[in-house]
Amino acid sequence: MTKATAENEPLVLLKNVSRDYGDGKTVHALRDINLSIVRGERVAVMGPSGSGKSTLLNLICGLDEPTAGVLKLEGIELSGLSDDARTRLRREKIGMIFQTFNLLPTLTAVENVSLPLRLQGVPRRIAEKRARVMLERIGLSERTTHRPDELSGGERQRIAIARALIFQPPLLLADEPTGNLDSATGEGILSLLDDLHRQFKITLLLVTHNVLAAAHCDRILTLRDGQIVKEEPVERTKVKVR
Repeated sequence: MTKATAENEPLVLLKNVSRDYGDGKTVHALRDINLSIVRGERVAVMGPSGSGKSTLLNLICGLDEPTAGVLKLEGIELSGLSDDARTRLRREKIGMIFQTFNLLPTLTAVENVSLPLRLQGVPRRIAEKRARVMLERIGLSERTTHRPDELSGGERQRIAIARALIFQPPLLLADEPTGNLDSATGEGILSLLDDLHRQFKITLLLVTHNVLAAAHCDRILTLRDGQIVKEEPVERTKVKVR
């Protein structure tokens, strides 16, 4: 494959992907999903509980495998990869943001942010220097030595975002990143993601129940009963984001 061809490929590609669970009565968590996400695109996934949103994220990040279909990240087919290979893929290519922040409570802000680099073998001095730069970019340069229990919810989520982006992964997955925040703080987090998208050309897959959060993306997918039932672009002129 030539470099030009690789660059033109979707960053994320799902072809007829299904995921079933159960030995007796089969549960069709996802059914025949076709999805293509290009570099720099922001895609929101919405739908009621049990619609398949979490299953979709788990498949894309390699925590689970499809029952059927093809799933590729940067042209790499995930099916058939060993557990170690999928772990390396997540560590090198996927940043993740969670509703519950998932910061390590015994580590300071700079240690939490630098952790992905340390896991990649980057020396501590270099990793923490890069983490301080990232903390400055998100407006928390004065919080480098604070631990999570000394920070507000909004500050913790900002640190989680910095940690997810410290190694500049091709893909950022965000699972209800504003779910535990009040509306004003949540809007601040979404504005930060907007700013970081402009700086880093982030490719974002955002799972949310929040219509205003989804409006920060370029495209909205609606899942129901394991299928994509609706797909529409976000029209900025018609959406007022507060």
